[in-house]
Amino acid sequence: MKKSFNLLPFLALIFLSFQSSEPHYRVVEKSFSQNEVLEYKVSYGFISAGMTRVEIDSQIYSINNRPCYKIEVNGRTTGAFDMIAKINDYWGAYVDTAALIPHISYRKLSEGGYRKHEIVKFDHKTSFLENKTYDFKNKVFKEPKYYLFPANVQDIISGFYYLRSLDFDTIAKKDTIVFNTFFEDRIYEFQILYQGKEVVKTDFGNINAHVLKPVMPDNKVFAGENSITCWLSDDVNKIPLKIKASLFIGSAEVSLEKAENLKSPLVILKENN
Repeated sequence: MKKSFNLLPFLALIFLSFQSSEPHYRVVEKSFSQNEVLEYKVSYGFISAGMTRVEIDSQIYSINNRPCYKIEVNGRTTGAFDMIAKINDYWGAYVDTAALIPHISYRKLSEGGYRKHEIVKFDHKTSFLENKTYDFKNKVFKEPKYYLFPANVQDIISGFYYLRSLDFDTIAKKDTIVFNTFFEDRIYEFQILYQGKEVVKTDFGNINAHVLKPVMPDNKVFAGENSITCWLSDDVNKIPLKIKASLFIGSAEVSLEKAENLKSPLVILKENN
């Protein structure tokens, strides 16, 4: 069920009456730890356009009586792009430490004259989520919308960390990785094509990497369903080293600039001089 409707809060209460026990939470092997910090530079063609910082909080938080990581992503424009189209976005999630599924996710977007503040709360007992957006004109949150979601649903952030937990040695080249993700007002069946391994050049040196191609839905930004390529380090960490995207106008690249407090040292084949 991908659309909200007025009876959902009522149905959620009925469903809850039959769900007195805790749901079964999967246990996922983790490739990261608290305090991990990743920083990326964003380029549009040959022009430096922005930066992104991805950080796991040092504390463990209790959400829905479950231990959770707090993970935040800040993406912003820099230089000339900051004057042309200023962007300063924050994405965050409280992610279950065992199952790597979200209990709360949020977005605070500021993109030129566009602003959005959204909070999503996931109830894994009832399989319903609550989605609230902020009304900047009246300075209050609007009436929430409710959606039914499948087991082990991801948001964007938890999906990124779940992907890093996978054992790619058990995945064959050209296999498709599939998981469900909630974004905006829909549940998406997100598909990622595994393209095998190759050596990728980075600012740190040459590194063995897994090559992934997310299958992109129709949109007004990316040029086709195979427009994005992502390289994850072929080591314990499985961190994104580089992302290339073909856009309808030009191309963009995201490349790792700093990595701190990794679970294991990054394996570099040949360092840059």
